[in-house]
Amino acid sequence: MEAENDRRAVSVVIPAYDEEGAIAEVVAGVEQALRSLDSEWEILVVDDGSADATAQRAQAAGAAVVSLPENRGYGAALVAGIDRARYDRIVIIDADGTYPPEAIPRLLVHADAYDMVVGARVGENVAIPLDRRPAKWLLTHLASYLAGQPIPDLNSGLRVVQRSLVQRFAHLLPSGFSFTTTLTLAALCNGRPVRYEPIDYHERQGESKIRPTHALEFLLLVLRTVVYFNPLKVFLPLGGIFFVGGFAKFVYDLFLGNLSETAVLGFLGAALLWAVGLLSDQIAKVGLAGRPR
Repeated sequence: MEAENDRRAVSVVIPAYDEEGAIAEVVAGVEQALRSLDSEWEILVVDDGSADATAQRAQAAGAAVVSLPENRGYGAALVAGIDRARYDRIVIIDADGTYPPEAIPRLLVHADAYDMVVGARVGENVAIPLDRRPAKWLLTHLASYLAGQPIPDLNSGLRVVQRSLVQRFAHLLPSGFSFTTTLTLAALCNGRPVRYEPIDYHERQGESKIRPTHALEFLLLVLRTVVYFNPLKVFLPLGGIFFVGGFAKFVYDLFLGNLSETAVLGFLGAALLWAVGLLSDQIAKVGLAGRPR
């Protein structure tokens, strides 16, 4: 029974940067949610070089605090917390009060069967700012296509993840906001079991750290990650666009009785992209085969 209890024990990691207005409430909510568990748990707040009283308020609320000397980024803070965590079952939740801590036990119910359980922000009460919804919709649908399966929420900040999954893809995980996006795509592109549970999403307390330029960074990240694991998903359609363009120009040229350079370039571009895609796919498979699971 003791071994089973250890296996189900939970470390909650909360990365925080200048979140003195919300951190105490988040810690209290997490603690209340964890009290219902029949296992050991801990709460770690990673103070990512905050200039305010985030660390002091987190400690006063009862959390253990890991203090970073300077702001290193969301992903770096998560890695620091996961490295210091006592248990292998990790819960990640943001420090800004947007995610419901009471949903944690519901996510943990499925943690034995999945490498990662994600709280998808598709519940009845979801307060995502209107100016972010178009970019979020585009990135989510693009990522779903590239990953080959639906992704209800690409970068949710509330999830349960096994430490082994983070270690498996540690060489890819960035230090910034795209940490969870990369981890999601890496897991899905490699067939690791991931489950999505609907949750609510509240209005943020304090100023958001997300900027409009992050949308382009997320887009490039999605493409880069999928190219790393499944390059044909990117190169095949790109080559198809060149081929269709070249073929259309070729048909048009038949009526003129002259084969243009544009048509030739279209066919050559398609052939080159497909060749690069096939080569990249072989390299990706060899690289993945050589890594421990």
